[in-house]
Amino acid sequence: MRLRGKVALVAGATRGAGRGIAVELGAAGATVYVTGRSTRGHPSEYARPETIDETAELVSALGGKGIAVQVDHLISEDVRKLVDRIRAEQGRLDILVNDIWGGEKLFEWNKPVWQHNLENGLRMLRLAIDTHLITAHHALPLLIERPGGLLVEVTDGTSEYNADHYRLSPFYDLAKVSVTRMAWAHAQDLAPHGATSISLTPGWLRSEMMLEAFGVTEDNWRDATAKVPHFIISETPRFVGRAVTALATDADLSRWNGQSLSSGGLARVYGFTDLDGSRPDAWRYVPEVQDAGKPADATGYR
Repeated sequence: MRLRGKVALVAGATRGAGRGIAVELGAAGATVYVTGRSTRGHPSEYARPETIDETAELVSALGGKGIAVQVDHLISEDVRKLVDRIRAEQGRLDILVNDIWGGEKLFEWNKPVWQHNLENGLRMLRLAIDTHLITAHHALPLLIERPGGLLVEVTDGTSEYNADHYRLSPFYDLAKVSVTRMAWAHAQDLAPHGATSISLTPGWLRSEMMLEAFGVTEDNWRDATAKVPHFIISETPRFVGRAVTALATDADLSRWNGQSLSSGGLARVYGFTDLDGSRPDAWRYVPEVQDAGKPADATGYR
């Protein structure tokens, strides 16, 4: 219960990394506001079964307090009302996680800008960038009222990897690189207030959608490596959640301000593991094994 008494907002916590982060913050005792568009009886256009209600229940089941609030983070007034509610109910905000995304059904791989659907590409950028800025605009004034606050901008890929690797779509590439730069920019503004901003990437995430796409479950996920061998380096959403918890409980948190971090990299520093006891380090593995054309082998990488 290292985070008992702390208040977190995980924006975009319906499924995937957002859910994993919210659950691990709850396991550490935090009060966690979980937001998204899908609630019981009111799914988003994803039309998937996961809801923020379930995420909040998982948070509470592990010892925290989960509070689900339906929010579209593209609507500024709705985000303002959310933060007003947190202020009224808790009087503080210690951790803000911007994991809002929603672009899985919009990007088109291996297509240049003139072939990619323009409307989908531009909406992807709004979902990936505008939502994060709108949420930061409204939530950071509450976060900086007490020193020690933490802002986590969730993205895909470290700054080092993304600097010289094209992410297979101009829209997706820009979306993910922009979030890393955004975290660095916020770091400059937050430092005088004693708060810390970082960007954080999970590795190859065994999200609900990924497992479904590969026709496996968390129990038999290794079966997917028969067709996709490098899936051997994948990790659960709880792994990146443990990374956020480790950061949030670090007395020397400010040393990370402005940096691009990964779940696997932080596991080496803090010593936490994934649910199976391993420490998958995807962002070492991908360039050194997968991109290098070597056979799939996670030995030494998990």
